[in-house]
Amino acid sequence: MSGTTINPQLSAAELEEQSNPVGEFIQETLALTRRLFIQLRRRPSTLIAGVIQPLMWLILFGALFQNAPEGLFGETTNYGQFLGAGVIVFTAFAGALNAGLPVMFDREFGFLNRLLVAPLASRFSIVLASAIYIVTLSFVQTAAIVTAASFMGAGLPGIAGLAVIALVVLLLVLGVTGLSLGLAFALPGHIELIAVIFVTNLPLLFASTALAPLSFMPKWLQVVATLNPLSYAIEPIRYLYVHESWSWGSVVMAAPFGEVTFGAALLVLLGFAIAALLLIQPLLRRRFA
Repeated sequence: MSGTTINPQLSAAELEEQSNPVGEFIQETLALTRRLFIQLRRRPSTLIAGVIQPLMWLILFGALFQNAPEGLFGETTNYGQFLGAGVIVFTAFAGALNAGLPVMFDREFGFLNRLLVAPLASRFSIVLASAIYIVTLSFVQTAAIVTAASFMGAGLPGIAGLAVIALVVLLLVLGVTGLSLGLAFALPGHIELIAVIFVTNLPLLFASTALAPLSFMPKWLQVVATLNPLSYAIEPIRYLYVHESWSWGSVVMAAPFGEVTFGAALLVLLGFAIAALLLIQPLLRRRFA
């Protein structure tokens, strides 16, 4: 009779661990996620600042563009509708780009090395825990931005629209968190990581459709903006604000190479997230002296 050979000397707990790697992976992920939220509870100013900053962006930039010429915002004259999408996406992007900093500090203090030599079911639990943490913060920030924008006259998308906004934020955060964690494993220290974050942040903001429509940009910047994954997150959210009805075939962006539909934009974000998470897999196998 064929079957799995079980060592009778193993305890019941050891047998359970051997036979349930999925449960072990979930347990590791929950433990690492809990650690991040404990750190947040000890430093709540991180969350408070993370909510206040995008609201300031929305209010100040909204006031700046309130008297802008008609037609600057494309199909809408409501600056809250136009800027709300950009602020939501850029806030989620900035938070996810900083996801590698806690891992880098853990690495420099030696905690990460001890974690990597532990018998983890999968080192991907480190990535997933960071993603869960950043996604949760991003959802809180998005809820604050959507609420503030509604009071500024932008309106409120329906239940389906809000669900799609959550999906867009999730896909973007997964991809950028993966890249940030990859940098935390690849770069020599937190100074280099912070430098990359500073260098990357604003150029990607201005080279997207967050602050101006694609048609308002020079041709070369239009090409750059359509290669920027932020634009593929901003335009579907903006479309939800401007149009009451939408479908996966609705055109959300007129790129230089052709029209981009709602579904195509989400597929780009999905591909970006999958590619980023796959690219960091070799880095997760590293050990640090």
